[in-house]
Amino acid sequence: MMKKKVKIFDIVLIVIFTLFSLLMIIPVYKVLVDSFDLKTAYGMKLFPEQFGFAGYKSIFTNPTMLRPFLISCYTTVMGTIMGLLISVLGAYVLIQWKMPGRAFIANVLLFTMIFNGGMIPTYLVMKDFHLTNNLWGVILLPAINVYNLVLMKNFFEGIPISLMESAEIDGCSHFRILYKIVLPLSKAALASIGLMYAVGYWNDYTNYKLYITNSNLYNFQMKLRALIMGSDLPSAVEGATENTVKNAAVIVAILPFMIIYPFCQKYFVQGVNIGAVKE
Repeated sequence: MMKKKVKIFDIVLIVIFTLFSLLMIIPVYKVLVDSFDLKTAYGMKLFPEQFGFAGYKSIFTNPTMLRPFLISCYTTVMGTIMGLLISVLGAYVLIQWKMPGRAFIANVLLFTMIFNGGMIPTYLVMKDFHLTNNLWGVILLPAINVYNLVLMKNFFEGIPISLMESAEIDGCSHFRILYKIVLPLSKAALASIGLMYAVGYWNDYTNYKLYITNSNLYNFQMKLRALIMGSDLPSAVEGATENTVKNAAVIVAILPFMIIYPFCQKYFVQGVNIGAVKE
């Protein structure tokens, strides 16, 4: 058996990627350690000096932090559902080549990807529709994402048209074709675009800063900024220090998608034609 020859280029790549990985992992590990350390101490430590969960308990038992966390969960779930619904329905309409005006609608949508109304006109429209200081405002606005709609349309175009034509001949309506044929073959698109929506909603800060002035409607990212800046510290419990609570809040903010992403990653490399016939 011939041994594979190791090239210098491969070694250099391994070293470079290892260094980049350490640059990303070490800061996260430091924050993780500090989130369990009940002593106020700075600098890099391998393990907490005084281990405890008081930092996390301060977040999940204090209403000033628990409410924003629940708001983030609510807006992320509802916004992802709304975004996928709009993207799926819009993309399915755009692949109806025989529909009158399809090209005009597609061009209008693509135009909005290049030009938009601007921050102030958008705010005035949101205000006229009574969507300021309203969670539906920060849910509906990011849900209308033309880039994701076009991406979904490209996935749908990869599905053999003969499948949809055969279903139409058998008497299926468009909604039945979408539900029974298009969506089952688009799991990769739904997973990847859904994850992009979810990450965008969970990390949303700008829309809350622009359209939400009621502090009771702030999401976790807004509260996290106030916490880091030291203007809105929750009361600590069981001896948790200010530094412990801050680091625990950072971990709570990044942990959900660190857990979810590995389970969705496999869909990114799958095609949309799984189980379909080729033309």
